Amino acid sequence: MEELDNIKEISGNFFEPSDIVKIEPYGDGHINSTYKVTLLGNVHGILQQINHTIFTNVAGLMENIEGVTEFLNTKPLQSGSEVLKLLYTHSGKSYYTHTDGTYWRVYDFIEGATGHTFTEDVSKLYQAGRAFGYFQVLLRDYPVEKLHETIKNFHNTPKRFERFNEVLESDTLGRAKSCQKEIDFVLAHQSIMTKITDAIAEGSVPLRVTHNDTKLNNVLIDDKTGLGRTVIDLDTIMPGSALYDFGDAIRSCGSTVAEDSEDLDNLELDIPRFEAFTKGFLEDLGPYLTKKELELFPYGAIIMTLECGMRFLTDYLEGDVYFKIHKDGHNLIRAKNQFAFVAKMEENLQEMKSIVKKYL
Repeated sequence: MEELDNIKEISGNFFEPSDIVKIEPYGDGHINSTYKVTLLGNVHGILQQINHTIFTNVAGLMENIEGVTEFLNTKPLQSGSEVLKLLYTHSGKSYYTHTDGTYWRVYDFIEGATGHTFTEDVSKLYQAGRAFGYFQVLLRDYPVEKLHETIKNFHNTPKRFERFNEVLESDTLGRAKSCQKEIDFVLAHQSIMTKITDAIAEGSVPLRVTHNDTKLNNVLIDDKTGLGRTVIDLDTIMPGSALYDFGDAIRSCGSTVAEDSEDLDNLELDIPRFEAFTKGFLEDLGPYLTKKELELFPYGAIIMTLECGMRFLTDYLEGDVYFKIHKDGHNLIRAKNQFAFVAKMEENLQEMKSIVKKYL
C-alpha cells in the first residue's frame, strides 16, 4: 500500500491527483517497472519508472523519445497506424525526477490493442513485421546523428563477446562450471560475430534510426481489426542497422517455443512464422534496403539470437543483475533456449535465404 501511495504521488506530477482512480502493475517487461493509471472517465495512462541503472543517461534517452515521437506525429500515417505519445508533467517536462532519485515518465494508453509475447497466429506476425518495417520507413529521413546512444554498443556483438569473456574470466560467483556447454557454444561461434559490424564499418550496411528491441510484444495489435497499430518501448531508439531489428524480431517470434521454455526437444525454426514476419517487414521497407543488407538478413537473425543468448549467459554468470528473473537459473534457461534456436536456424539457413529473396 505504501508503495502504491508513493506512485500515486508521482503520478500526480502528470495528472490531476483528484482524477486518479486506481494504479496497478502492468505488463511483464524485463527492464522498467510499469503501472497502468486509471483516471476519471475510464481514461488510462502508462506510468513507467525508468531503469537508470541500465539507462544511465536518462536525459539523453528522453530526448531521443521526444524527438522521434514528435517527428512521427508530423507524418501522415497508413490507415490503422498510430504513434506512441508522451504525456508531459505539469511543468512541461517529458519525465519527472523524484526526490528519491528515481525517474518517471507517462505514455498515453493505447486502448483496444494488445502486445503478444507469443503467438501461433501468423497474421499477427505479418502485422508485427509490417509495423516494425514501416516504423523504419517513417524514420528514414530522421537525422540519425541527433540520437544519443542510450546503451553503448547495445547490438555490437563483438563488444558483447568481449564483455562475456571478461565476466567468464572473473567468474566471481563460480557459476561457469554449471554452464560449460553453453560457454563452448559461444566460443565456437566467434567467427560469425563480426559480419554485421564489419559491413557497417565498410559502409555496405548503413546506419539507420532503428528500434533495437523488436520483440513481438513491442507492437500493439488492434483487438478488432488485427492490424499492427503502434510500435512501443522506444528506450533503445538509436543509430543501428535494419539487420538488428529484423534479427531480434525473428529471435523473439520465430521459434516454436517461448524464449524461456525448457522444452528444447520441441524447439524448431517455425518456417511459416519466419516467412510471415519477413513478408511484413520487407513489404514497405524492402525498396530502401541495400544489396548487402538483404544478403545478410538471415545472418541477422542468427547473430542477434546468438548475441541475446550470450547476454543471458553473461548475466547468469554475473549474478542476474540486468534481466529480471522469475525463478532460479532463469537466465541460464534463456541462454540454452537461444543457443538451441541458433543451431536450428543454421540448419535452415538456405531456406531462410530463399524466403528473404522471395519478398524482394
